[in-house]
Amino acid sequence: MDLGIRGKIALVTASSRGLGRGCAEQLAAEGCRVAICSRDAGAARQAAEAISKKTGTDVFGVAADLSEAGDINRLLDGVRKALGEPEILVTNAGGPPPGTYASTAIEEYEKALNLTLMSAVHLIHGVTPAMQSNGWGRIIAITSISVKQPIGTLLLSNMARAGLTGFLKTIATELAPDGITVNALLPGTHKTSRIDQLATFRAEQEKTSPEAIIQEMMSANPSQTIGDPSDFGAAAAFLASVQARYITGQNILVDGGNYRGLL
Repeated sequence: MDLGIRGKIALVTASSRGLGRGCAEQLAAEGCRVAICSRDAGAARQAAEAISKKTGTDVFGVAADLSEAGDINRLLDGVRKALGEPEILVTNAGGPPPGTYASTAIEEYEKALNLTLMSAVHLIHGVTPAMQSNGWGRIIAITSISVKQPIGTLLLSNMARAGLTGFLKTIATELAPDGITVNALLPGTHKTSRIDQLATFRAEQEKTSPEAIIQEMMSANPSQTIGDPSDFGAAAAFLASVQARYITGQNILVDGGNYRGLL
């Protein structure tokens, strides 16, 4: 199916690896001109070159620390100069460190909000004026299954992503008349370095191995496996499509059926 987004300019943040990279690769494969970023300038350039070589599409890689508003402004300026105004935005940021109420220091809360919530707010404020002017735009936020089913060892992520979910649902209504859709993709367990980090944290708490934790995650999932970033990226590409124009304000799970709730 032709998604109708060939030639569109897409910005995918925190995308040199993991779910962000999966989204960037799928958008590039659909013919989008893609900008990616990472805190590591070298990693951003290498990922951009690899995605461009794989897809034959222009990919622009730049360094940006998404917890810093100034860096986000510089990122957006760089994308505008290199490619033009973003028409598709996929917001992503490395998750806050794992922890419980007992183990989380009070100063970590503001850091988590800046990284996970406010980075998306700044990015969306930066791209929406041009989208509104053009009457078309796609905003896709990578959040987490935790906004429906909080994860005990991820206090900071639970808090920040829940706040982001409220923000997205609110602005989806305001931006819909401008032809802009706003949706969130909620990953479950995927093959990323974040899962390795969480498995290591849990293994230390439970006095077992990270490999045992990952095997437990796989066994607990109805699909008996964990997801691949390319699967997740394909869902993002569809939400960016012309066919998805009537889908907005939604939280869409990509979790292999792991969430058991009705809503």
